[in-house]
Amino acid sequence: MTDVAATPPPRARWRVAFAALLVFAFCGFVVLGVWQLQRMAWKHDLIARVDARIHAAAVPAPSRVQWPAITEADHGYRRIRVAGHFLQDRLVRTQAVTELGGGFWLLQPLQADNGDYVLVNRGFVPASATASRAPRGRVVVEGLLRISEPEGGFLRRNVPEQDRWYSRDVVAIARRQGLPAARVAPFFIDADAEPGFRGWPRGGMTVVKFRDPHLSYALTWFGMALLTLVAAGVLVASERRLRDDRRRHSSPDTHVLPPG
Repeated sequence: MTDVAATPPPRARWRVAFAALLVFAFCGFVVLGVWQLQRMAWKHDLIARVDARIHAAAVPAPSRVQWPAITEADHGYRRIRVAGHFLQDRLVRTQAVTELGGGFWLLQPLQADNGDYVLVNRGFVPASATASRAPRGRVVVEGLLRISEPEGGFLRRNVPEQDRWYSRDVVAIARRQGLPAARVAPFFIDADAEPGFRGWPRGGMTVVKFRDPHLSYALTWFGMALLTLVAAGVLVASERRLRDDRRRHSSPDTHVLPPG
């Protein structure tokens, strides 16, 4: 025989499930908010490290034995220098949009003194401008270490066989130019601007900017957590009013007879 009294009514079961959902949502929102604060701390540390690298003195470019360990977090935007000779017959233009308008980045391989190759972004060239040739003879290039940008840009893939480039994909560019893959650095260099040079390409135009929306995201999640607390308060108040109504309706009416 089923104990009907032990089975909560459907409305009570719904309230319990809703309360459990609020608890789960509150915990989830708080966790997400804390995670965004942690991401913000990490991003601020990264920005500080990158800023220090950009303004530090240039150091020799990583050697071939160091290439496998190069990462964006540890080496991106580090100021480096390399000496060698530009390959005059190898030139790649990748589409770019800068503060000077639309145009191209001018990339050219440089064969270092040790025989390895480094792709150098000599700078920006407007679509309507003519770029000067790379200097002949031995040169020393200083600039920022940048990690390869594989495949292409936003909604546009590189088409190497047609020399249409939307990103600075070191591996694909080196393959297209017939360079030995094992001797090509897995990064490229954004060359510094040449002092006093007013022609093209224009170096030193690297934009160092990191999106940092984590505080607004954290406030959003914490706001959602606060809303769940408000919903829980409404639920508790509703339950209290319901119990009070039941108590008033379940208590027997008392009638006082007048003296007769």
